[in-house]
Amino acid sequence: MLAIRMQRNGRTHYPTYRIVVQEAQRHPLSGRVVAEVGNYNPDTKALTLDKEAVEKYLKNGAQPSTRVAFILKKNGVKLPDWVKLAPKKSVKAKHADKLRKNQPKEEAPAEEAAPAEAPAAEAPAEA
Repeated sequence: MLAIRMQRNGRTHYPTYRIVVQEAQRHPLSGRVVAEVGNYNPDTKALTLDKEAVEKYLKNGAQPSTRVAFILKKNGVKLPDWVKLAPKKSVKAKHADKLRKNQPKEEAPAEEAAPAEAPAAEAPAEA
């Protein structure tokens, strides 16, 4: 079975990726690829893609990885019905009740401000 996946290139802390068609049992860095169908640079978001070759391999049963499927769909490649895209993750706070915005508002600062003004007004009268 074939897989369409990303093969990491580039230097340390500056990755670039090749989009390759490879046997699914092989490791992406093994070097044995069936075809190279594109390149992707995550820093500049630059993508070069051979859409005809990708569609040919998809029709023949090559399975894209989740990231590659997302990139292909974003760039207008028709994906077969059996390709499943990863669902969007929802972010939940672990302890929502402890968040500052969920705490009851305290009215203590307003009460402290009123008594502080009264002695200040009396002080000039005594002097």
